[in-house]
Amino acid sequence: MIKPSLMILCAGVLTLFSAESFAAREEHRFEVSVDIPTLGFYVIPAETDWIHREQILPWNISTKSLGGMRKHFDLRHDTSAIEARLENAAFLSNGREEQNIYLRVSFADTVLTHETPRQVVSAEQARAGGRYALEIQPITPAGGYKPGNYYGNVHLIFNAAAP
Repeated sequence: MIKPSLMILCAGVLTLFSAESFAAREEHRFEVSVDIPTLGFYVIPAETDWIHREQILPWNISTKSLGGMRKHFDLRHDTSAIEARLENAAFLSNGREEQNIYLRVSFADTVLTHETPRQVVSAEQARAGGRYALEIQPITPAGGYKPGNYYGNVHLIFNAAAP
């Protein structure tokens, strides 16, 4: 009588422990998104994994120089040329205005400013579509680069030119 009761008790305890081990779980949550452009007009990064991340410009400690970056965009427009401009002046700042590092931003070999839009591709090039480079190069300050942590934003605006 004791033996069957002991076996039932052991089986019950083992069942409880095994049920708990099956109850373990892991969860992973991540964001998924897509930006599907209109086929008549688009300017999108050729490599999508960089645009929403901070881009760190390379500092060369031996030459005491700051490097730039180059990324490509795919673009197309059915009816006219494409223009681009900066929303604001592009620079890196450490909080001291006199130490700002200004950036030369060009798209398709056209230097952009925040004052007026500039044509970056002709209507013929836009109709054909293609891949064009965005280049960001630091402009060495008059007094040279000063130590510190610098941050900034580059805000590009692309428009269809008036036909």
